[in-house]
Amino acid sequence: MNAAKPSATIWYTMLRVGIFIGSLVFVGLLVQFGVLPKGLGRSNFIWVILLALVISAPLSFVLLRKQRDAMSAQLVNKVENAKAKLEANRSQEDGVVQ
Repeated sequence: MNAAKPSATIWYTMLRVGIFIGSLVFVGLLVQFGVLPKGLGRSNFIWVILLALVISAPLSFVLLRKQRDAMSAQLVNKVENAKAKLEANRSQEDGVVQ
């Protein structure tokens, strides 16, 4: 594994957080300028966060398909390698016992 290249999971997570932060800023500005209604009383911050989550989820689903597929492939490889190591250890232990 190349140390200079971040793993696909880290890259996907960073992009996902970036999309959420962008949505949070966007929704915050819309609420601040009165385009979207403010929450009741002190609930404005929660309202903005929930709305940003609702906006960022489908954006991430559509925009990060390539990164999600790369992350999935990387995880499948890691699981397959772990299974192979486990099976090798089991066969080695079985060989010692006999």
